[in-house]
Amino acid sequence: MAYIDCFLAPVPRANRAAYEALARLSWDVLKDHGALAVTECWLDEGGPDAASYHGADARQPSEVYGTFMRAAGAREDETVVLSWVEWPDKAARDAGMAKVTLDPRMQFGDGPMVFDGARLVAGGFQPMLRRTAPG
Repeated sequence: MAYIDCFLAPVPRANRAAYEALARLSWDVLKDHGALAVTECWLDEGGPDAASYHGADARQPSEVYGTFMRAAGAREDETVVLSWVEWPDKAARDAGMAKVTLDPRMQFGDGPMVFDGARLVAGGFQPMLRRTAPG
């Protein structure tokens, strides 16, 4: 069964191009070590209001709902990136990530930080349901 690593990271808005470059490099490394797919998402800060995800009879004021910005601890100059990596299964994930973290392409030394990795929120998930529309 597939296994999904999910990540939520606060990223300075000014670092978008650098983050996109890091995401492309990360995909190359992850793919080389067994990942099936990667999705990277930059928060649409002008996107839908949280209340729009609830039925009219259950809808609360927007301030009641949590936000990705708060969950990630994003600061005033930051936004949020949500990403996930799909692996064939947990064993492939564990073996692959062990290699990813040692891969020389993922060693950045004293280079500029694209985001603060200590503030990264991450977790592994076992899919319960996946459906796709035809076509």
